[in-house]
Amino acid sequence: MTEVVVQKSVMQANDELAASLRERWQSNRTTVLNLVSSPGSGKTTLLERTLGALKNEFSIGVLVGDVQTDNDARRLLGYGCAVLQIVTNGTCHLDAAMVAKHSRALGDESLDLLIIENVGNLVCPASYDLGEDSKVVLLSVTEGEDKPLKYPAMFRRADAALLTKSDLLPYVDSDVTLIRDNLSQIHSGIPLLQVSSKTGEGLDAWYEWIRQRVEQKKASSPVGQE
Repeated sequence: MTEVVVQKSVMQANDELAASLRERWQSNRTTVLNLVSSPGSGKTTLLERTLGALKNEFSIGVLVGDVQTDNDARRLLGYGCAVLQIVTNGTCHLDAAMVAKHSRALGDESLDLLIIENVGNLVCPASYDLGEDSKVVLLSVTEGEDKPLKYPAMFRRADAALLTKSDLLPYVDSDVTLIRDNLSQIHSGIPLLQVSSKTGEGLDAWYEWIRQRVEQKKASSPVGQE
């Protein structure tokens, strides 16, 4: 019983802080995306392409979560956007407290778009609200068609899915139709964008998806105003 109470307290505190972050970002009209996936799905490479394509359209900041090292943050620094690394020192996910601390240091009040690259993990990050507008889950063509069935919570809570590394499809035994069917079982209607950060396939659709959300947020009323 004690363990349940402690866990409930931790999650309640996280959710309350996430709600506060969401209100602040709504007031600032900052669009916040939380990128989640298994390790090696291509989140950082996708971010390199995304920053390169959109940096002149929007003020963008990135928070990069990893258990150790600042390797990914250093890869993203060359695009002229604000980037901060969050090292969790063993924790398998980001939480709202980590994001609150580092987003202020990033200067999020002046951003059009804040992208959070979560720790590579399809389990723990599904449970932690970070105050984001949308979770975007990445699944590479090399990971197997049954990932949505094995990790339903993550795919159910995502607002969009990206099937990454599509340039490898001619060389791997991966059934895209089966992936779509399995994803539909878990989250009917979720958009699945097939992309390759190497060749550029599908990236224009991804950029347009982001643009639409930034524009929607900019057009929305700040909290407490009509």
